[in-house]
Amino acid sequence: MAASVIHTQLPISGMSCASCAARLERVLHKQPDVTAVTVNLTTENAYLDSIQPLSLPLLIDAVKKAGFDVPSQTIELAIGGMSCASCSARIERVLQKRPDVLEATVNLATERATITGIATQETLIKAITATGFTAHALRKATTSPEDRDAQQAQERRRLLRDVYSAALLWVAIALLEMLPWARSTLGSFPDAVLQALLTTALLIGPGRRFFLHGLPALWRRAPEMNSLVAVGSGAAYLYSVCATFTPFLLPQGTAQLYYEAAAGIITLVLLGRFLEARAKGRTSAALRALTSLQPRTARVLREGTLHDDPIDRITLGDVIDIRPGERLPVDGIITEGESWIDEAMITGEPMAVAKKTGDVVIGGTVNQNGAFRFRTTATGGDTMLSHIITMVENAQGSKLPIQSRVNAITRWFVPAIMVLSALTFLSWLAFGPAPALSFALVNAVAVLIAACPCAMGLATPTAIMVGTGKGAELGILFRKGDALQRLRDSDVVAFDKTGTLTEGKPTLTDIHLAPGIDRSTVLRTVAAVESRSEHPLAKALTKAASPDDTHTLPDVTAFEAITGMGVHGICDGTRVQIGSAHFMDTLSVDIAPIHEAATTLAQQGKTPLYVALDGTFAALLAVSDPLKSTSKETVAALQAHGLTVVMITGDQRTTAEAIGQQLGITDIVANVLPRGKVDAIKTFQQKGQSVTFAGDGINDAPALAQADVGVAVGHGTDIAMDAADVVLVNGQLTTIVQAIALSRATLRIITENLFWAFAYNIVLVPIAAGVLYPFWGLLLSPMFAAGAMALSSVCVLTNTLRLRRFTPPFAAGKNGT
Repeated sequence: MAASVIHTQLPISGMSCASCAARLERVLHKQPDVTAVTVNLTTENAYLDSIQPLSLPLLIDAVKKAGFDVPSQTIELAIGGMSCASCSARIERVLQKRPDVLEATVNLATERATITGIATQETLIKAITATGFTAHALRKATTSPEDRDAQQAQERRRLLRDVYSAALLWVAIALLEMLPWARSTLGSFPDAVLQALLTTALLIGPGRRFFLHGLPALWRRAPEMNSLVAVGSGAAYLYSVCATFTPFLLPQGTAQLYYEAAAGIITLVLLGRFLEARAKGRTSAALRALTSLQPRTARVLREGTLHDDPIDRITLGDVIDIRPGERLPVDGIITEGESWIDEAMITGEPMAVAKKTGDVVIGGTVNQNGAFRFRTTATGGDTMLSHIITMVENAQGSKLPIQSRVNAITRWFVPAIMVLSALTFLSWLAFGPAPALSFALVNAVAVLIAACPCAMGLATPTAIMVGTGKGAELGILFRKGDALQRLRDSDVVAFDKTGTLTEGKPTLTDIHLAPGIDRSTVLRTVAAVESRSEHPLAKALTKAASPDDTHTLPDVTAFEAITGMGVHGICDGTRVQIGSAHFMDTLSVDIAPIHEAATTLAQQGKTPLYVALDGTFAALLAVSDPLKSTSKETVAALQAHGLTVVMITGDQRTTAEAIGQQLGITDIVANVLPRGKVDAIKTFQQKGQSVTFAGDGINDAPALAQADVGVAVGHGTDIAMDAADVVLVNGQLTTIVQAIALSRATLRIITENLFWAFAYNIVLVPIAAGVLYPFWGLLLSPMFAAGAMALSSVCVLTNTLRLRRFTPPFAAGKNGT
């Protein structure tokens, strides 16, 4: 019988002609297991036939080596039916085995799967459904934040209804079991039959969810938490049914009834699920608060008339009218009026910010007492609020390095528990006291019910959710969830100087002219050349020549900026060169006569700049960039936390040391180009130290990328988020101390959660198996096991929610959880 052919479709980009397609066909045909290839230039797809599943990474690598690319996509799906870490691990394994999936992550806490590859949404949903779970596409949280809340609320209502139903039936069964008058009035057999009927109603009613999910998982040889509950309660129920209706099949003296135990297991586990669902809902409170910030409508000025339009109809350039007390719908620039705006939910800063014509405003913030109009600059997913929500969601859906070790354990946890339960049953049956069968059953069921992989699975993701959500409230955005752990592990915090430790608004303070040089002429010439540069120092020099921006500057030709050194250009026929002492040395410009004055300025913390006209020294300028008011206390706080603080700057060493002395920083790397900042960070890393680098997120992209944790410090929309792992939206330097404190608090909570989860299972499972019976005659009732199992998950979640009370440094004077 011929083996079936596997068809793989691979999207291709970068082809421009038929020869491209032909070349790619030849490349792909050489790959292992490929039997046939067709590359379609029009559809930009490659169609491959094979006998064995193909390796997507190998195919992508071959395509890239041929000079083309394989565009992949990231799909997010909502997963239903997961109850423990074994469920999420099972779905992850199924997805990761697919040849069209590069990476798959399933988060138990958020009930989401994030899949990267070339698979279509429909095929992924089918693959997940085939494993016994449900899946559907996620809509953007910014468009319908209420939908997810409504679904979660509906699930909590269903669980609460099932808890009430199960509790009523359980109480009735317990009364029939424990009260003597029930047996004397009804008789032993009718009493047992009534218990059987009530238990049956409980199992097929509120308890059916465990069997509908747990038993199919067993048949697929992928048992999970529902499987343990289904097998445990089902075994107690079936044994009791046998004892009721066919007692002759059981050994003499073993016909015991365990209806109450079966009912109690279901009821207590349902109660735990409800408490767990309620607590899980609270873990994402910060994200829900963010997603609810955008109004549904906006007052748009169209042809001189105001119209109330839905938010999705706003386009770039629309003029929006804002009245006192209203929330801004999108980002924009004020064109008319002024006001104070509360930006607390975006930046974490409680003080309202004054805004006037020309200022940037951010969607989701609240107008105070003024009225104004603004022109839209970003809508939909491009707004600042949408970027923040996306970053928070991505961080909440990611996994910390510590989670990989937990996953390795939870993957085998449920099968191991089932094996241990079977061994417990056989051991008690072989060596237990009479009635051995009853002891064997009770203890085997207790082992199944006491085990709780849920607590292990929830320990890390729920803490990430609360920690990153709390960070968003404080204006700390973790672009990657693992930055939480890496920030906690920091040994060194390195700062860029300009714009990070300083205000980034330098001013010209001193000017020393060479003989025969006119001050105003030099300033105008320098300003003309520097006006072509984006460097903060250039803006100071331009401002000095034209404070009110009304002076007309001469034209400049042949302009060139040399990174880390200076600029040059031709102005009014004169070659103008402005930059550092090193720049002057490379140009062979003699600056020795002014060396002493430059040294004095540098010792005052000012930055000396040299001006040469036609290759001859013309002027020494000094620019001062004042320190941020919070820089010194930030440095002191970091050092108090046991961290080494380093300043890395392109400024000359004398100036850098003067700044460092003011701040209390002794480790200084000065006079380096952007590449030198990267090398400085590598030097610390080679010593085995973890480096966090804080910069403005624009000029420091290489250093931010090289650091173990890159922290971008900016103001609202002025931040570059792509290069950094952590973004401080409010631009306050003290927030980096808050970020590290939050990181440490979150990891401390995760450690506590994991300790509790593992300690619970390590202690309770052996007790459930009966290890204490030979010494003290103690056994763990299946009902108590169910209660303890439910309590373990609730304890983990309750401990996690302590993070919501995290008090950051510089907010209340101390750190706490």
